Amino acid sequence: MTTFRTLDDLQVAGKRVLVRADLNVPMKDGIVTDSSRIDRQAPTIRELADKGARVIVCSHFDRPKGKVVPSMSLRPIAGPLAKAVGRPVAFAEDCVGPVAEAAAAKLKDGEVLLLENTRFHAGEEKNDPELAKQLAKLADIYVNDAFSSAHRAHASTEGVAHLLPCAAGRSMEAELKHLTKALNDPERPLMAVIGGAKVSTKIALLENLVKRVETLVIGGAMANTFLAAEGVKVGKSLYEADHLETARRVIALSTESGAAILLPTDVVVAKEFKAGAATRTIPVDQVASDEMILDIGPASVEAFAKRLTTTKTVVWNGPLGAFETPPFEKGTVAAAKLVAERTKAGKLLSVAGGGDTVSALNMAGVAGDFSYVSTAGGAFLEWMEGLELPGVEALMVKETK
Repeated sequence: MTTFRTLDDLQVAGKRVLVRADLNVPMKDGIVTDSSRIDRQAPTIRELADKGARVIVCSHFDRPKGKVVPSMSLRPIAGPLAKAVGRPVAFAEDCVGPVAEAAAAKLKDGEVLLLENTRFHAGEEKNDPELAKQLAKLADIYVNDAFSSAHRAHASTEGVAHLLPCAAGRSMEAELKHLTKALNDPERPLMAVIGGAKVSTKIALLENLVKRVETLVIGGAMANTFLAAEGVKVGKSLYEADHLETARRVIALSTESGAAILLPTDVVVAKEFKAGAATRTIPVDQVASDEMILDIGPASVEAFAKRLTTTKTVVWNGPLGAFETPPFEKGTVAAAKLVAERTKAGKLLSVAGGGDTVSALNMAGVAGDFSYVSTAGGAFLEWMEGLELPGVEALMVKETK
């Protein structure tokens, strides 16, 4: 199914290789504040350079909307990238045209060049064929290592892939292999853990997963919408009154598919949402009108643990409570630790993704114990929704022609 080429299939010595990376990292005052994404891209760039390739790296940064915005230049990232790959990184003031072409022509075997922000050109987000041709003109081979941008059909993620021999980089390869194993061809029983604030942002996700999993665990504020849909009084809790029917539809789909939906049976409530607020833990049907549900309780964690003992694969997106504000992190942390323990024991394949999810797993100290943690936000969600990702499809088309 994953018929895409990898770096193992390429002869790169002496060749110019255009690598689409994701260097859209957090920055403040021109300084990178979190280099996680750079660190994930470094192995592909380093391996290609070590094999004698002339590596040309392109990426978007922020949202300049097709105009040159100096504060959104990739220039400040050249230094951190050089540190991550262990060799100098040159910088070109444009990603296409004479400046980029001259910089690419100067490269020697094993050298690395970083191009300016692809989104400084309006044609990038429009997937303009002419911009794709200009990018392709820089190189002999195209490698996409930016899974997090693969859900966008842009010139640098999709267009150029049809114009050059192409392959997946190491980060993209790892992402595709783990996601395919977790969702497309999982060892069963399969459990999906879906949390977060709103049902409305995850309708397609829930409707896809409920047909594919044995267990669907729903937590966070979106669980309140499901509880309300079943007639439970949720007090002042955040929930979406206009999506009760959506929740009922997902419940009906679970009946059709035979999936079990796990909702909280006990909850941690408070009268105000703030750090250190006074709380009580109660059965889910005893929420007072002036209280709000902010976490799952120990009985819900126990039910999760019991279901987990027979589960072989877990996909996780979203926290089970308001984890950023103590003491409402306990349910998410406890559940994450249970998944981590079974993963470390070799009894579970666990794949997680999404910004809040990664933060929650880091808080629990278990991100390194999951089988795979994706740093891709939108692309990870769209994959879980069952959608085709243009950047991935472009790689696979090359392989199957």
